[in-house]
Amino acid sequence: MPANQPEPAAGRGDVARARAILDALEHLVGGLGTALLAFVALIWLVVVALTCVLGVGRLLVPTVPRVARGIAERERARLSRWGPEIIGPEPLPARARDAFADPAIRRELRWLVIHGTLGLFLSMAGATLPLNAVQDVTYPLWWRLADPAANAPTLVFWTVRDTSDAWAVAILGVGMAVAFVFLGPGMAHLQAWPGRKLLAPTADVDLSLRVAQLSATRAAALDAHATELRRIERSLHDGTQNRLVAVTVLLGATRQALARDPSSADAMLERAQQAAEQALSELRTVARGILPPVLADRGLAGALAGLAADCSVPCRIDVDVPGRCAASVEATTYFVVAEALTNVSRHSQAQHATVTVRRQGGRLLVRIDDDGRGGADEHHGSGITGIRRRVEAYDGRLTLTSQPGGPTTLQVELPCGS
Repeated sequence: MPANQPEPAAGRGDVARARAILDALEHLVGGLGTALLAFVALIWLVVVALTCVLGVGRLLVPTVPRVARGIAERERARLSRWGPEIIGPEPLPARARDAFADPAIRRELRWLVIHGTLGLFLSMAGATLPLNAVQDVTYPLWWRLADPAANAPTLVFWTVRDTSDAWAVAILGVGMAVAFVFLGPGMAHLQAWPGRKLLAPTADVDLSLRVAQLSATRAAALDAHATELRRIERSLHDGTQNRLVAVTVLLGATRQALARDPSSADAMLERAQQAAEQALSELRTVARGILPPVLADRGLAGALAGLAADCSVPCRIDVDVPGRCAASVEATTYFVVAEALTNVSRHSQAQHATVTVRRQGGRLLVRIDDDGRGGADEHHGSGITGIRRRVEAYDGRLTLTSQPGGPTTLQVELPCGS
């Protein structure tokens, strides 16, 4: 099938279904970490309660809301990466009594109980079911190498004595795989539901927090706009304006030379023409920095392909965005990818980079991966602060993952309508 031919609807449906199953597995495995922490926190809560009954645990009481808040913040960050952002509550009160009186802490403690029990069960079942399915499906290939005294793999309640018993294990594995295909997305949704219900702020608190967040992003947008204006002003002042001044001076000198030494006027006119051409080139560069015309000419995929071609690190572009987004969203995506690939070229020492762009519902998802040395920090002049301000100005979200030693992943979400 040619690359520019639309994919059949059935094929797109199969890809979407497979992606939903993989996402469900990833959500369940990711939730296993916070579920284990919640389970440990529940044990700690019981220990504190028992020691309080004995009269020696009062000093440990203030640790309970802090532990609950810490784990809840991890879950908020995890859920925000996979869906609508969950805004955290106000900081904890200093006194333990005030903290326990806070409705947000009470909701977090209720979530802790649910996630440390039901959430842990769903995570472990969701994480182990595909592994058991793979083990059972492949069991006929290696069962003779297993310990003869041992029974078959997990969830098999009969003893494997011959090949027919081994194939029965494989059939069970197929059943478990089919069960996860149908039940996995629901398990992931059920596991995340208490967090989205109890960790999200109430309606009145959410409104005030949202207003505060919008005020902060508006201030950041104005600051980014002012920075952009200063950049354009510097480009015009330091480059184009100087070229035009040189053209004016050369034309004045040429006019005088025509009266005194006509033979030298031709060389001055040539210099004036070169200066005018350089000024025109710099004006085009400034104009491209405001809104790249390549977006209108070639679309987002073509514009990003041009950035990848100019990148010194081999870069693969994977864009699957049906239709066109708003011009401001495409321009923001273009500048985000351009700045990110510049960082990859200058700082990462990477061998390969990948830019992936998808549209899911009303959001445009942009992901830039590289296999470089990692350790990127937006607080040390890497340009990521500028990217974040530009993204947040459009009510978007940026997530940077860059452990020392690599790899580095920059994820951006931008609202782009339905």
